[in-house]
Amino acid sequence: MKLIKIINVLEEFAPLPLQESYDNSGLLTGNSQMEITGAILCLDAIEEVIDEAIKKKCNLVIAHHPIIFSGLKKITGKNYVERTIIKAIKNDIAIYAAHTNLDNVQHGVNKKICEKLQLQNTRILSPVKNKLIKLFTFVPNEHAANLRAALFAAGAGAIGNYDDCSYNAEGYGTFRGNDQTNPFVGEKGIQHRENETKIEVIFPFFLQTKIIDALKENHPYEEVAYDVIELKNQWDQTGAGMVGELEHAFTVPDFLQFLKDKMKLQSIRFTKIQKDIKIQRVAVCGGAGSFLLTEAIKARAQCFITSDFKYHQFFDAENKIMIADIGHYESEQFTPEIFAALLKDKFPTFAAHFTSVKTNPINYY
Repeated sequence: MKLIKIINVLEEFAPLPLQESYDNSGLLTGNSQMEITGAILCLDAIEEVIDEAIKKKCNLVIAHHPIIFSGLKKITGKNYVERTIIKAIKNDIAIYAAHTNLDNVQHGVNKKICEKLQLQNTRILSPVKNKLIKLFTFVPNEHAANLRAALFAAGAGAIGNYDDCSYNAEGYGTFRGNDQTNPFVGEKGIQHRENETKIEVIFPFFLQTKIIDALKENHPYEEVAYDVIELKNQWDQTGAGMVGELEHAFTVPDFLQFLKDKMKLQSIRFTKIQKDIKIQRVAVCGGAGSFLLTEAIKARAQCFITSDFKYHQFFDAENKIMIADIGHYESEQFTPEIFAALLKDKFPTFAAHFTSVKTNPINYY
């Protein structure tokens, strides 16, 4: 199977344009047209994971964290990043990373944490804004159904758990073509009035080129009239963190034990909280999530589970919420399960293996 088929599945689920500006998700080594024999699924594509791929005769590593974050000016093997890249290229092993784009989708990293904690009524904690586009166009009534279908097939009209969403209104349009035209309806040089349907659809920003191409390819007119409007709406299905509710409230000691058990933790760094408070509404963010503390408080969560809080940042809880810092690796350790489920669904016989390498650079004594 060619690598591009796997990439298409991963990027349909977690589109690359949803990654943060500092990120470097996508194909890092290899060629999209290479034949793939098997994959290793991991959190970190370090040198030991490449060794494992060689041993298992897998020529693809799918990781959450990109091994290359910033530009490399030289590749001499002087550090673990360069040694990993050299070994991967020498052995014709592709490395693909899905990082913050996988964090930001509705069923990505944070949803996986919610599943492990059995949270209900989950929603994105901090939805993105200004990322949705609305298209208005006008088409002869008898061609409206065909054009709508083409726009839906290109990805327009998805709102939450609904698809094929559009608004339609009938009216009429007028136009007159000059001597250089070949009008679909009417005659050039004569003003024509046509009964038309106005179609409105919404789509995410990164699909704009694809949507407009579909519009022009499937519209009968020579000159297609349309408007593209950037919306200020928040996009509730995309963004950082997640919040949900436990089936029943826990005392703090019971919740901490529950958290340790479900997330397979050795330790938790946490702040004090008001006496006798119960934990039921929980906010989560895989990886470094201190930037979401204010949002977790606004969501009225009793606990915020994430990692990488600095010493002074713990004071920012101000007894309004309990911060539970469970460790970066620990918060994202189940992410490879997302890759595995995607591959199993699309390619049931494909050989995908969870890494046996513990890539966490932190040890506990």
